[in-house]
Amino acid sequence: MSKITKQKKIGLVPGFKSAGIVSGIKASGAKDLTLIVSDVPAIAAGVFTKNRVLAPSVIYNKRRLAKVEKFKAVIVNSGNANACTGPQGMEDCKTICDSLAKELAINANQTLIASTGIIGVPLPTPKITSAIPKLANSLSDKGWNQAAQGIMTTDLVSKMAEVRYKEGKKEIVLAGIAKGSGMIHPNMATMLGFAFTNANIDKKVLKKALQLATDASFNSITVDGECSTNDCVLVLANGLAGNSKINGNGASYKNFVAALTDLCQTLAQKIVRDGEGATKFVTIAVTGSRSLKEARKAGMRIATSNLVKTALFGEDPNWGRIVCAVGDSGVSLNPEKISVAIEGQMLAQAGVPVQFPKKKVDRLMKKKEIQIDVDLGVGAESAKVWTCDFSYDYVKINAEYTT
Repeated sequence: MSKITKQKKIGLVPGFKSAGIVSGIKASGAKDLTLIVSDVPAIAAGVFTKNRVLAPSVIYNKRRLAKVEKFKAVIVNSGNANACTGPQGMEDCKTICDSLAKELAINANQTLIASTGIIGVPLPTPKITSAIPKLANSLSDKGWNQAAQGIMTTDLVSKMAEVRYKEGKKEIVLAGIAKGSGMIHPNMATMLGFAFTNANIDKKVLKKALQLATDASFNSITVDGECSTNDCVLVLANGLAGNSKINGNGASYKNFVAALTDLCQTLAQKIVRDGEGATKFVTIAVTGSRSLKEARKAGMRIATSNLVKTALFGEDPNWGRIVCAVGDSGVSLNPEKISVAIEGQMLAQAGVPVQFPKKKVDRLMKKKEIQIDVDLGVGAESAKVWTCDFSYDYVKINAEYTT
């Protein structure tokens, strides 16, 4: 595999066009409607929220993916989640997709839909359907920035990324956009992610690759421990790279998984960096675990601890809160071997505190990006998760967020 090259923005993704416009859903007048279209039918895969209360868009996409082989379009609105809206919510999904299909002259079964925003408010479907002609006419192979803006809610910045690598003489391009800032936790959260690639890949293999990539990215982040009703990550692959079809578990499959994981991790980390009220981006690296699953579980328990997150905001190296969180995680560990370090400075070792230079640690805690290392002392597996601190602004943003 040639070296993966990364870009913060998206260039040309062979066979894909996108657009983002204002349709009038948001009172602010910001962009709120996005469309991504493949020139040729593309295979697709998706992963969705584990919340028991599902938005109609999630149900709609699950049903489509189970029955339809290939797709051409994904439409996304922001500002309204279309969740907890009764039978009308599903009817609105169908109406919008039918209207989009008619405009694009494609089969309605070739469309997917996603929504994000306030829960419990009926979708302003007439505004969306009346805006679809303008949306379709705005499609461009350079429209990714507008598309990324069109899916934002409380996000402060748009999120997009691209990776490229060579598979033999063929260039594989993967690009993606995402949204998310609050209500972020594994098994998705109030986040949406969309990835697009020109790779020629088997549909079942694409689904497997997406699950692996998601586990190591979107399911390894948390902002506030809250899991939403609308989360989904979709990937479309149109095969225009012309590479030999990626099947099974060979080198070409491993190369694709590595690239897709890289893309998803970049987008997931952008979500954490834009966490509501966040002042610090935090990496939690857990080592010495008996399994990858337990390493990730321990890391997430630390990452969701309000006491740890508030200490990070207060720039307090309170390693005791970290140890308490790990001890409460339910994973295997040895209390007499556990160690904790922040930015490489050991704070506790063999389960007891160590002397450390206070002034140095005070400087380390003021950094905007901080890594916490925890060794459980019982195995050889490791994992990383990403989170942010809890600030006064997080409380203010969510106290004033209204339905």
